[in-house]
Order: sequence, then structure tokens, then C-alpha cells
Amino acid sequence: MNVGAHIYLWIERWSDREVGLCARARSLGLNTLELSVGLDVPFDAGLTRRAANDADINLVLGPGGAWPEYADLAADDPTHRRAAYDFHRGIIDQTAAVGGLAYAGALYGRPGKSLRRQPPADELARAADGLRGLAAHAAAAGIILAIEPMSRFRSHLVNTPAQAVRLIEMAGRPASLRVLFDTYHMVTELRDFSAAIRETGDLLWGLHACENDRGVPGSGLVRWPEVFAALKETPADYVAFEGYNTALGDFGWRRGMFQNVSPDGDAFVREGLGFINSLLHS
Repeated sequence: MNVGAHIYLWIERWSDREVGLCARARSLGLNTLELSVGLDVPFDAGLTRRAANDADINLVLGPGGAWPEYADLAADDPTHRRAAYDFHRGIIDQTAAVGGLAYAGALYGRPGKSLRRQPPADELARAADGLRGLAAHAAAAGIILAIEPMSRFRSHLVNTPAQAVRLIEMAGRPASLRVLFDTYHMVTELRDFSAAIRETGDLLWGLHACENDRGVPGSGLVRWPEVFAALKETPADYVAFEGYNTALGDFGWRRGMFQNVSPDGDAFVREGLGFINSLLHS
């Protein structure tokens, strides 16, 4: 099992100055680091790849940085869909350049775009069409494309793993297209995490292990023993901690994190690992 953490537990933005985080993550007992990239995140892919290799750390990339204006695979406007397609294709290429395992996130739409209206009948089909092409590009590079269902407050398009599965089936169920389950987002959308995990089945690639308040797993509402029991019945091989460091000025606030539950990335990882290791190995 690959066990990782998102860079946002420590820093706001990846850069060439931050490559030492690879070794730091490894020293904490992790074997994977998740980076968010985008138009506002310039970095030397070769330098990042060497730092990860030297630290024996796997990399996962996500689109957490700036996007092109209006870019959205499911948009009404075809020029907006094309902008999103080209943007995601570029990050797939970055993922390959750093030797990454996967490109993961709410790739089907635009995070933060939650329209208060019934979606058009063809909206999901537009997303499926874009994902089909992106999945082929990812497969050629040996990369997994993992779509992450998000809560109703972040997306109106894919809020549950069942909807993600439906979208993957609409895209033709390509082997490179899988699901990333985030327990924080699913708190508002599901009543039974373990049933949803089992129903996702062989399409489940990984898990963002977050408490209901984005704090360290183990002290909130999520029924973790049931989650990990179900996870072991799937081929999922990635578990990661994701949160925002609330000691970095107003970083947490700008990301919608208003409680001080993640002020120390190292402490978060140590406590989180201590909790989930017993579940992974029971």
C-alpha cells in the first residue's frame, strides 16, 4: 500500500525550493507525496523527479493550482471544454515528466463550481468525452487518472463514488480511469462509506483519509475500521492525508479551512500514521 500526504499539510505551493519535502516525507514514514500544480506553479520537473528518486518517494499530482479561465470539461461552451482538456493533458505530461503514479482530482468539472440548477442532460456526457481522451493519453504514459467525487459545496456534477463509476462507464471504462474516495467530501454525501467503497469495487484506486473536519483521522465522525475493512476488498493501493496547514497565515482561510486542526504537518502525519497503520495491518 502506498501511504502519502499532500504538500498542503506543510506548504502552500510547490517549487524548486521545496524539493527537500520529499526526504522529509520519507523520514516521517511515508512513501508517497501528493503535489498540487497549475498555471501558477512553475517548477523544474527534472529536479522534482531526482529529489523524489533520491528520497525513494512516489509522486501523485493534482490540479490544485490556478486553472485557465472558465476551463471545465463539462462546460456548455466548447472552447471552455477545450481549454480544460489541454490543461489536464499538460498536467498528465508533467506527471510523466516527474515519474508520477497518477493525476488525481475533480478532473470532470471545475472545483468550486456548484451550480444551483438541474444539470443539462448532456453535461455528464461532455465530461465523459473529455475524460475518454485524457485517459488514453494517460495510459500511453503509464499513468492512472483518478477522479475524485466532491461534496455538493464544491461540485454539482459528481458527488458520490456511484456517480464517478457511472461517468467512467460513460467514458468506456478505460483501464487508466479510476476513482479516488475522499472521506471528508463524502461526509455530506453518503450514509454508508463501506458500502460505497465496496460498490466502487475494482474501479477504486485510492483514499484520501480525512476526518469530517479535515483533521487527523481517528477522532471524528468517520467509522474508520469499517472504511479500511471495505478498502481491503478492493484493489486500491493508495491512502493519503490531505489538509491545509493552518499555521501558514491565511492559507487555511483562503482554502475554506476555518478551524485550526492542521497547524503542524509533521505532527499530523505522525498521529495519522499511528492511527491508520493498525487498520492497514490488522
